[in-house]
Amino acid sequence: MTLDTLKYGFNSSTIPSDSLTDYWSPAIINALQQQDWAKTEVRSRIDLAAWQAFTADLPRDPYVNRRWKRMSWLTLDERDEVIDMGHCPMAQGGAFNDAESMADRLRYYDPLTPAFMARSDVKAFVRAWARLWDLKPNEPILMQITGVRGEGMIDPLQGQGIHADGCKALSILVVSRRNVAGGDNHLYADKAGTFPVADATLAPGDILHLRDDRLFHSVDGIHQEDVGAPFERFIIIINSRFVDEFQNRILRRHFPEAVLNETR
Repeated sequence: MTLDTLKYGFNSSTIPSDSLTDYWSPAIINALQQQDWAKTEVRSRIDLAAWQAFTADLPRDPYVNRRWKRMSWLTLDERDEVIDMGHCPMAQGGAFNDAESMADRLRYYDPLTPAFMARSDVKAFVRAWARLWDLKPNEPILMQITGVRGEGMIDPLQGQGIHADGCKALSILVVSRRNVAGGDNHLYADKAGTFPVADATLAPGDILHLRDDRLFHSVDGIHQEDVGAPFERFIIIINSRFVDEFQNRILRRHFPEAVLNETR
């Protein structure tokens, strides 16, 4: 099952529009509402080459071998401005993360750089993404730049397999994909993977939206197409409205005034 991607002309001298229907086509909005997922592109909305440059200085992930990562907690204020909420660790309960190196642990990462967050196309993307999911002011948004590079074979999920991230709103944007074989995304109606929903190979600039509380997802292992050169695949993960009680407890501790998706 696929959806046609959108085609817009990108003019880097102008600030991209970020209203809901200008940024996301009605077909994408309807697909997400009707089938809980949608695939489209944002390369016509952002300066993809400039975003790719921010993968060069990512710190190594201290919890996962052969992965690099930055993350920040963002929100929109009452004036629709993108706000950096400040420091808060990432927390995923074992019900949502099966990997021993990550489950039921607080994980601390360096934030997204000020240069990245100052970009007008980054702010427009965050605003448009929040509108797609009808987020309210002061709802925490987790935005990560993360990925893998190297040689041989690697599991980009590091043992998570078919899983959910513990939220209601989730999108995966591929920023770079070089010399990669594999790395295909799969959606399922169940964690066992007996009811497949969709398969997608995301090129740089493609984005996959999904209702993480209704669908499960996975990605195939990655290896080199050309064994004489290394591979790399970097993505942006952006999500909100957490159903993971562990993450919500940590968010409440660090951001007492935040609007959370309380599960109790």
